[in-house]
Amino acid sequence: MSIVDQAVLVIIPCYNEEISIGPLLEEIKACGMNYATIVIDDGSKDDTFMIANQVSPTIRLLKNLGIGGSVQMGVMYAERNDFDFCVQIDGDGQHPPSEIAKLLNAFRENPCSIIIGSRYLLHDTFRSTWARRFGSQMISKTIHYLFHGCNVTDPTSGMRLMDRKAIKLFASRYPHDFPEPISLVWALSEGLSVAEVPVQMREREYGRSSIIGFKPIAYMFRVISYIILARVVLSTRCSRGRD
Repeated sequence: MSIVDQAVLVIIPCYNEEISIGPLLEEIKACGMNYATIVIDDGSKDDTFMIANQVSPTIRLLKNLGIGGSVQMGVMYAERNDFDFCVQIDGDGQHPPSEIAKLLNAFRENPCSIIIGSRYLLHDTFRSTWARRFGSQMISKTIHYLFHGCNVTDPTSGMRLMDRKAIKLFASRYPHDFPEPISLVWALSEGLSVAEVPVQMREREYGRSSIIGFKPIAYMFRVISYIILARVVLSTRCSRGRD
């Protein structure tokens, strides 16, 4: 079966995205690629669920679980419905649906369990603050050092493709704290392959990121601590398993 014929699910975690979710779903349809969609409304206080549910299957969480819990819910849906791939994109419209094809083409050329849509791979695809770039670079260097040369330029990207191996892993467990970089660490520790492809991303039109000012630096230190801890814990488990 060619990759064109395989089932692709687009997972869209949302929290208070009533303005952006409708246009985003219409944009996905306009791609003409027959992507299935599942919107995970993470306990929104606005009309996100009502708007999304008119266009796409939508799961409404009774309370806010955060991005990790929302994404895992979507991955579980992908596993239970036997999808070949799932692609995570944000509900705020920063990830153009037209870029999903780049992730699928990258898998076709070099199959990997996780393919990240990178803002930084070509150094000119996304404007961000120096703090965000510095934090991302330090997280990347930590992963590179701990995982024998694994090169990931955008470990915090919320746009990524997962194949069946990654779907199976993340349906059973997925990090709720710092889910994007920590999920990569878990995947690499399990021997899954990771690759990147450059993608275009847009600035947020509505709402505001929670990571502003110097918060990316604090985020960086916390993520690096989690990565090191996860690496030590997982290495210890592997050693005990061999014994």
